[in-house]
Amino acid sequence: MTVSFINAQIVTPDGIITGTLTCEGETIAAIETGPVTERDREIVDVAGGYLLPGFIDTQVNGGGGVLFNDDTTLEGIAAIGRAHRAYGTTGYLPTLISDELEVIDAAMRATEAAIEAGVPGVLGLHIEGPFISRERKGIHNPDLFRTLDAQSKALLKSLKRGKTLVTLAPENCTPADISELRDAGVLIAAGHTNATYDTAKAALKAGVTSFTHLFNAMSPMTHRAPGVVGAALEDQTAWCGLIVDGRHVDWAVLRIALRTRPIDRFMLVTDAMPTVGSKTKTFMLNGKRIHVENGVCVDDSGTLAGSDLDMVDAVRNVVQMLGRTLPEAAIMAATAPANFLGLEAERGTLSVGRRADIVWLDKKLNLCETIIGGSVPIYVDLT
Repeated sequence: MTVSFINAQIVTPDGIITGTLTCEGETIAAIETGPVTERDREIVDVAGGYLLPGFIDTQVNGGGGVLFNDDTTLEGIAAIGRAHRAYGTTGYLPTLISDELEVIDAAMRATEAAIEAGVPGVLGLHIEGPFISRERKGIHNPDLFRTLDAQSKALLKSLKRGKTLVTLAPENCTPADISELRDAGVLIAAGHTNATYDTAKAALKAGVTSFTHLFNAMSPMTHRAPGVVGAALEDQTAWCGLIVDGRHVDWAVLRIALRTRPIDRFMLVTDAMPTVGSKTKTFMLNGKRIHVENGVCVDDSGTLAGSDLDMVDAVRNVVQMLGRTLPEAAIMAATAPANFLGLEAERGTLSVGRRADIVWLDKKLNLCETIIGGSVPIYVDLT
């Protein structure tokens, strides 16, 4: 089926093109600035709104009332994806917070099943802990923490479909451990870490390619101890995830950070919890009651426990609060994570030959529709 989106402002890494974007099946077939004929195609009038590449979120703990740790099934993954599609997410990594190896195994097998079943948007799995720092644990349960031993590494290398991303504390393993996982195709992020600057730099050399929610749950940069934050900002090639809600990181700090490194090395992440896409704004995590307060998830003591942020709000925040252009926001929401995952040949930009994963926003940046593979997705029958 051929569909043309006319009267569109098409957001590309090089700027905004006013014209028509045409999809044939699941692929972008043409981007044109002249008039198009209506013959043999469906016409969708964007009415001067924006078309962006579909958002890719590499840190999605839950959504639609589902916490992945509590529902490590194909059905759980599908429910989370369905909730986030309503906010422009066309690709995501369901994310497991620190848990037992048996739960990690179940999550990996569920991810394989979801990809095989064609659940829209599932690109792999993010395993955030339990190989992390007690000093920078955040809301994670330290009773579940463990060392990166042979059994753990064998499990982390076992995903047969999709990408595996592991967040770990570099000070709790060796550079050889990191290199071993990297060589097996596992993506390694430094996060929930109290590492020194030197340890973080050694981890980058060994194979760390990203930093999980930069600034949060990591050793800060001070004038005599640059820490993990200093190593991340100095490095110009690794990707840094950012939670752009103004609560996890102050707006001024975010603006400063974006001036230190290439924009295409920052990724928007939600770190979303079950409250996103749900009317219920409380849930349980490791026996603790978590609730939404001023837009973030916290426990009763005020400790941050993920976010109530969605991707379209994050994109708007980049434009409205950080003073960046919409093409720059699209790079952070789509192009950068696609490149980080090694999927740039098929996703992340609105270009001829790429998958037709598209976010349609109106002139005020309100979401009109999320399109996956050229159409509004019909989710697989899980009954």
